[in-house]
Amino acid sequence: MNPRNFLSAVISLSVLIISSQVFAKDEIRTERVQFAKNATSVVIQGRLKGYSEVDYRVRAGAGQTITVSLKRSNRSNYFNVLPPGSKDVAMYAGQTGEDFKRVLPTDGDYTIRVYLVRAAARRYESSDYTLTINVTGKALAPVPAPKDAVIPGTPFHASAKIACVPYIEVFREKKPQACEAFVIRRGFDGTATVEIPQADSATRRILFLKGKPVASDSPSPVSFSRKDDLTIVTFDTDERYEIPDAFVFGG
Repeated sequence: MNPRNFLSAVISLSVLIISSQVFAKDEIRTERVQFAKNATSVVIQGRLKGYSEVDYRVRAGAGQTITVSLKRSNRSNYFNVLPPGSKDVAMYAGQTGEDFKRVLPTDGDYTIRVYLVRAAARRYESSDYTLTINVTGKALAPVPAPKDAVIPGTPFHASAKIACVPYIEVFREKKPQACEAFVIRRGFDGTATVEIPQADSATRRILFLKGKPVASDSPSPVSFSRKDDLTIVTFDTDERYEIPDAFVFGG
């Protein structure tokens, strides 16, 4: 073979291999999880190989509790849990092999992403797994529009500017700033979901139950303190939000 033609063939083959690898790394299959009538749990059996991943979409509501457990044949097989609307920012990254249990902060499709860690995927390893998902409790329904008007075209009852140090700022200068916040009230007793949009299309969601923050979509535990008519919600990353009582309670 002519050396020039041989070199061209090698380059073409290299491009093909690289393209195939890129495609493989992006191979995520999506499945909708359906519960049998009156059932609160589902058991799913599957198999992974290489870079393949599976996103299991579970519809659930604010105030419900989700529990996820994974049994697998390969110890490099894990799962993450992503909040509604997230493409890759997880509220739980499960590389400890533990079960996940959390009260959910808002309504929507939660994603359980099952995958092999990168090193195992590169070796084209495989894993047979059994995924068990439980969703229990009654969802906290939003207050209907006739009782508490919503912002037209949205599910939110109100919006406001609040003092905050958003998640993305934690990795910069940690400067306090004004964040746009939105609220879905689920009663007039301080039960509500507060949503604060972040950079890169992410959103921080915090569930209040009778005026106290009890759950969020952060991987860090939620803490809070009180100052005058503010609830100051903090996470152990120095993320911080100052939320007025009137915003949560309405009226």
